[in-house]
Amino acid sequence: MDEDEPIRLEVTDVLDLHSVLPRDVAGVVEAYLEEAQALGFAYVRIIHGRGLGVQREAVRKILARTQFVTQFADAPAEAGGWGATVVDFGIRR
Repeated sequence: MDEDEPIRLEVTDVLDLHSVLPRDVAGVVEAYLEEAQALGFAYVRIIHGRGLGVQREAVRKILARTQFVTQFADAPAEAGGWGATVVDFGIRR
């Protein structure tokens, strides 16, 4: 496998950023949102961790400028609380 070849992952309704390098977060989140929306997910959850909130703010800046994201908020406590963000694509079934 070539080092520059992208790694293919199954897209689910949860993206955990703990294993993503900080320099790659924006690209990974943008690609994930596009793919999740194309697959028809109504909601997704992005786990960014609690820490100092740097990654949380980076994720939310991306969400704020993504046209097909209708709203986002902290996940419920049992789903990560302020260490994760729930994203609504506005798709109703």
